[in-house]
Amino acid sequence: MARILLTGANGFVGKVLQRRLLKSNHEVVGTVASPPASAELECDYQVMNICDRAQVEAVIQRVKPTHLVHLAAVSNVAVSFKQPLLTWHANVIGTLNLMEELKAHAPECFTLFVSSSEVYGESFKSGQLLDENATCVPMNPYAASKLAAEHAVMQYLRQGMPGVVVRPFNHIGPGQSADFVTASFARQIAWIEAGLQPPVLKVGNLDASRDFLNVHDVCEAYAMLLDANRDQLEHRMYNIASGKSRQIRSVLQALLAEATVPIIVQTDPDRLRPSDIPLAAGANARIKEAVGWVPTTPLAQTVRDILDYWRGQALLEPPD
Repeated sequence: MARILLTGANGFVGKVLQRRLLKSNHEVVGTVASPPASAELECDYQVMNICDRAQVEAVIQRVKPTHLVHLAAVSNVAVSFKQPLLTWHANVIGTLNLMEELKAHAPECFTLFVSSSEVYGESFKSGQLLDENATCVPMNPYAASKLAAEHAVMQYLRQGMPGVVVRPFNHIGPGQSADFVTASFARQIAWIEAGLQPPVLKVGNLDASRDFLNVHDVCEAYAMLLDANRDQLEHRMYNIASGKSRQIRSVLQALLAEATVPIIVQTDPDRLRPSDIPLAAGANARIKEAVGWVPTTPLAQTVRDILDYWRGQALLEPPD
């Protein structure tokens, strides 16, 4: 049994991951920026601002983790353009604070640093599945800060601290913010079904293709990497990817197939952001070889779960 410190435990992925780790009987201590509602966390938690070095030191000393999963970050691309200083400070300095305190107080702690497929950026323009050796050319402050944080973590790994960096591709599921495309579609469908919105679903660019994953499959990959023997992990960098792409249009069609009322799809100029990257998908041979991970959840099940989540939300709150 591991003693796992999970930053960002109250986020979309954090909530799913804590349940997955507790299922394996690990001891999990989550960190949150502010005290959560009592029902939101199933694990023990500590209030910690990763940008506050003293708070980080206190938590590391108190928990003495055997493993760290670092999810906490400014992860919204739009926010990263509006608040670049906040993004860089949280994503880079926050990560450095954690690594410095681990080095000082828990140097044998295994770090799983969660980066992002966004770091590949312009390399996706090749139209090929990208593996971990592809050149990283970030196209936004979020991606650039994540790449910088990767380099920072790698310096500690080169000094002998154990750990890996993962680059997950687009993961979706219940509880994700409606700022993200699949959740936005599902929320609108749920609101239409509930009579809270006219039967018109507004969309942006549907032609782009992305490597979509169920959040539970992504968390399974993290858990398998944490449970792996150190000699299984020949590499320090792993894509979390399905190895194939889907048009955003096909995800919308899968959601519409679950709708209970007729819906008109309408392009909204305000949402139309012609993509510089028509296709973004990753190769997963490395993680498959290391720990045997492959995604297993069908898209139909994923979209059904997302839509059911938003149907529940429609009963609780009015539309914006």
